[in-house]
Amino acid sequence: MSDIVTVNELATHDPADAPTATGERADLLEVLAKHRDFLRFTTRDLTDEQVGRRTTASQLCLGGLIKHVAAVERTWVQFILDGPSSMGDFTTMTEADWSRRADEFRMLPGETLAGVLADYAAVARRTDELVVTLPDLDATQPLPKAPWFESSARWSARRVLMHIIAETAQHAGHADIIRESLDGAKTMG
Repeated sequence: MSDIVTVNELATHDPADAPTATGERADLLEVLAKHRDFLRFTTRDLTDEQVGRRTTASQLCLGGLIKHVAAVERTWVQFILDGPSSMGDFTTMTEADWSRRADEFRMLPGETLAGVLADYAAVARRTDELVVTLPDLDATQPLPKAPWFESSARWSARRVLMHIIAETAQHAGHADIIRESLDGAKTMG
């Protein structure tokens, strides 16, 4: 078991180091940063063992949620750059593929809260840099093959960023419920 991670250690990076965004890009990054902070804050003062514990009927744990959100953000940012080839064809996934994907939602042996948060911080920095430097938020890519996507649909970089924000906000809410079930602490209130 590692030491408890304090709130001060949860900061992703010094905002002064972040690229400067204006207008719509600044708005997108501000909203995303707020929801990232909510998600990270749910892990304040917890141990590695605690962030790996399931506290509800769900299979979710706090560390797993952060791993999942980081993986989702990383994958969608790569999609903005490289298109559907960065995600693969979901219609051909095997049971082994789905099992590996399920590992995103749990803390595996040897994983630590500090490591999960550091990975998430690196993903956040990359996304923030892309949002500032991307030539055109209207640029589109075809979605990968998946039963949950309409065939021949395309998403713009803007739409992908809104999806990342929605995913982060949704899982920050899940994390708040898991944390409250763990020890009564809340992100807000």
